[in-house]
Amino acid sequence: MRRMLMAALMVFAGQLPAGADERIVGFMIVAVPNGAAAPIETGPWYPAEGATPRPTRLDPVVQDVAPGAKVRGRDLPFIIISHGSGSSLTGHVDTAFALAQAGFVVAAPSHTGDNTRDSSGSRDIGARTRQFAAVIEHVAAQWNPGAVSPERIGAFGYSAGAFTVLAAAGGTPELGRIAAHCAAHPGFFDCRLLASTAPAPSPPVLTRSPHPLRAIAVAAPALGFTFGPGSLAQLSMPVQLWQAEEDAVLPAPYYTEPVRAALPRPPEFHAVAGAGHFDFMAPCPPGMARAVPAICGSAPGFDRSAFHARFNAELIRFMADALRP
Repeated sequence: MRRMLMAALMVFAGQLPAGADERIVGFMIVAVPNGAAAPIETGPWYPAEGATPRPTRLDPVVQDVAPGAKVRGRDLPFIIISHGSGSSLTGHVDTAFALAQAGFVVAAPSHTGDNTRDSSGSRDIGARTRQFAAVIEHVAAQWNPGAVSPERIGAFGYSAGAFTVLAAAGGTPELGRIAAHCAAHPGFFDCRLLASTAPAPSPPVLTRSPHPLRAIAVAAPALGFTFGPGSLAQLSMPVQLWQAEEDAVLPAPYYTEPVRAALPRPPEFHAVAGAGHFDFMAPCPPGMARAVPAICGSAPGFDRSAFHARFNAELIRFMADALRP
């Protein structure tokens, strides 16, 4: 595990000056403009210098980061993280931190209208892709000019975030498949969500990333069944695809399998034995684990923290290789 992390760090040795700051992670909250809609609360994690990290509460966790510190390096690789429905920018907080320590700038938005505080837009998948594109444009061009290379952008998405990434990367889902799928499987989580929330205000218009994505990683993709033959033909970049073998929320063979079959070239595929749907989310602190056991709990014998050490290392290795200068 350590060898994989060190190899990933060495990829960026030419972009990051050596020194005592080499493991400091900066963090801040920015409000990304979102047209006429509410701004998108976004958390950048990034390599930092000239500051001392301190325990900082990023609800619901505490991380040793340097709030508002200066970015260390220029033309850095950039990863955007899209969380699952009803989550937030801290849903993958450990992964964001690990990527930043490895030399990436990471931006994780709380999707407006589909987060822990507001689910009013959870059916509006078009809004998700618009927000995804807005965050990329803002971080690449305005957040810290020169810090991020617009030619070295990757993305990680989980569940609804995985669908967001696939669509923003150039996928063309067949949304007309949803009605038949949910008629056959009304008890599936996504179908119950669609039935219990107000419909999107209009047919969704999916927005593509304003800059090409050179690599994407997706885990437990929601609405995977909407990707039929040819629908992912434009995704020529390397793809890392993750499946939880015990996923009872988005069960096989309706989600990961169609995505895997539709990709134009075989992805780097990982099937995680013993994992459930929520095991891709960051390990929960004790208070959160007691409050939301359905999300924080894992199957007996499955160690989420140990899995995340491996998952983060694999993601760093994959992105480091794909986004090298």
